[in-house]
Amino acid sequence: VDLLAPYRRGGKIGLFGGAGVGKTVLIMELINNIAKAHGGVSVFGGVGERTREGNDLYMEMKESGVIQEKNISESKVALVYGQMNEPPGARMRVALTALTMAEYFRDINKQDVLLFIDNIFRFVQAGSEVSALLGRMPSAVGYQPTLATEMGGLQERITSTKDGSITSIQAVYVPADDLTDPAPATTFAHLDATTVLSRGLASKGIYPAVDPLDSTSTMLQPWIVGEEHYTCAQNVKETLQRYKELQDIIAILGLDELSEEDRQVVARARKIERFLS
Repeated sequence: VDLLAPYRRGGKIGLFGGAGVGKTVLIMELINNIAKAHGGVSVFGGVGERTREGNDLYMEMKESGVIQEKNISESKVALVYGQMNEPPGARMRVALTALTMAEYFRDINKQDVLLFIDNIFRFVQAGSEVSALLGRMPSAVGYQPTLATEMGGLQERITSTKDGSITSIQAVYVPADDLTDPAPATTFAHLDATTVLSRGLASKGIYPAVDPLDSTSTMLQPWIVGEEHYTCAQNVKETLQRYKELQDIIAILGLDELSEEDRQVVARARKIERFLS
């Protein structure tokens, strides 16, 4: 993340991935690590996800001391849930409730807030169900006609003021691993950094299964991160891209048919892949 798709304080970050590639696990790890190390407060909005995962997160937070039941004011995280079994209205509103809490911590307590939303796709799905109940004509792929407006209403409120910032990390489920689906495509437009989780890497047993070539960030500019960092990131991407191109040749002819230079690229790329896991 730091090398190839850096996150900005006060920015919006999306974790994109299909079913079971580790979005929720990654978010749980981020909450755990950041809540321990970062003095600010975190707000977690569980939108239309499994109740079991919510319970697991709550228990983990209690065990690690991030939530202190005996002295609730010392707790570092607020959890808001509208799980799968809730009506669509509740699931749609829970993301906005979590955001209102984050705004409270930012404006009243003047703190830097981390807002985790798991999962933005379920927010869109709930909106689509509400839209159907209201009898509106669906648009492309059966989504609600007000998709862009609803998404904008949520995303535009995630912003920083002179008193504090809201940094948002959102998990985005990608239906059938298709990034051109209207739900993930609408979310893309609002984000500063995108971290794409790949099923191919997950099947290799590389976790977190972050795809370094698909993940992007607006922060990766030489005048922001420095010339050395930028050049290093570009070289890493170049090596991985070359490895990706060579994979077909390796599958058909084997490693021995490659030139010495290409073999070196493959060895380097495999080391980078393991280093990034």
